[in-house]
Amino acid sequence: MSNQKQQKPTLTGQRFKTRKRDEKERFDPTQFQESIVQGLNQTGTDLEAVAKFLDSSGAKLDYRRYAETLFDILVAGGMLAPGGALSDDMTRTHFCLFTAPEDVKTMKAYAQVFNKLIRRYKYLEKGFEEEIKKLLLFLKGFSESERNKLAMLTGILLANGNLSALILSSLFNENLVKEGLSPAFAVMLFKSWISEKDINSVAASLRKVGIDSRLMELFPVNKRSSDYFSKYFTDAGLKELSDLAHNQRSLGTRKELQKEIQEQMSQGISFKEIIAYGREEIKKSSISEQKMIGIMWTSVMSSVEWNKKEELVTEQAIKHLKQHSPLLKAFTTQGLSELTLLLRVQEYCYDNIHFMKTFQKIVLLLYKVNVVSEEAVLKWYTEAHLAKGKSVFLEQMKKFVEWLKNAEEGEYRSQLNMMVSLFSHIKEITLLFQNPNLRRKQMKTEPRLLHFGMRNRSDCR
Repeated sequence: MSNQKQQKPTLTGQRFKTRKRDEKERFDPTQFQESIVQGLNQTGTDLEAVAKFLDSSGAKLDYRRYAETLFDILVAGGMLAPGGALSDDMTRTHFCLFTAPEDVKTMKAYAQVFNKLIRRYKYLEKGFEEEIKKLLLFLKGFSESERNKLAMLTGILLANGNLSALILSSLFNENLVKEGLSPAFAVMLFKSWISEKDINSVAASLRKVGIDSRLMELFPVNKRSSDYFSKYFTDAGLKELSDLAHNQRSLGTRKELQKEIQEQMSQGISFKEIIAYGREEIKKSSISEQKMIGIMWTSVMSSVEWNKKEELVTEQAIKHLKQHSPLLKAFTTQGLSELTLLLRVQEYCYDNIHFMKTFQKIVLLLYKVNVVSEEAVLKWYTEAHLAKGKSVFLEQMKKFVEWLKNAEEGEYRSQLNMMVSLFSHIKEITLLFQNPNLRRKQMKTEPRLLHFGMRNRSDCR
């Protein structure tokens, strides 16, 4: 056994040295603010220089920790106290959004500053949305000019996709609504947004976060009427927004109507009563027949659980639609309604893969039971079809359409021949009446001709 002492184990490891470029200077909010304010004072009104300063400063200053302070300074020139007033004991700068000229060009330039900053430091994205939500709650503490600039900037940022439309939920704050600040701010914001994007894009963004159905909440409870909403925004030059809200309300009405019709079907209520209810709703809610046939089609197709096998679903669909055809026939009294139904059938068969091969059979059934006319089918085939599944469905309908065209041509020729024959007989009969001797002679040889003519004349009388 060796007399040597055993060495005690030691902890060893590798020490990592932080690169100088990754080091962050640790500041308190006051020191952080002084650094940002000093940089903004040096860059002045040159927003390109401001963007470069913010880009480089992020390597040294802790943007992640002091994001709220950073955005407060860029918007208002200093840190904001609750309510929107600037803190008295903090350093300020006069080079910020609120002191900039109130015009679209400047607001777009500021939007680019924020855009570049957030793209460079992605972790600021959430903090920036929280900042905008806070600023909207502080609207009462800002001047009218400051509110207008903030509204224009927010509209541009929403159009550029830098913000989610969810930030607009701050405008539903009870105090802002009561003071009338919410609708006034919304007017400037939506004008700015719609000038950058069309109303369909705006509607899609609002719908995505469920704000589209809440626009009426911009007004106090005693003013939440369709007429007031429409007049307010139309007078402000935002008829597009007024129409959007009207369409949204109509959509809500249609959803409720469809739900009610499906409920009536499930309860086994007679078709006669369902038709009467639908016609009453057309008058009551000013819904067009085209909208109603769409609702009725969806209700009929949603009232059954479809077989998943393609070879069995066709037979099931034909049987179901034949049974419910009175409901469809009642709301296809106009040519446009028939065409609308054909488009809905096409859309449904395209969206439900098991129905792809069933389209032609459904249309043929609707034609046989007099729900759609040959004119509607031919118009759909030649020009009015949708792009969805176009090649498949047109191919399916090719033989049926050819048959319709041939039948139509044959019927036309038959009617034409009959008219030619009729006119030739009338001509002969006229000559007979003009010449008594010829009439007596003709009565002996062709008494039926004279009888034919006399009958038709009496019909005319």
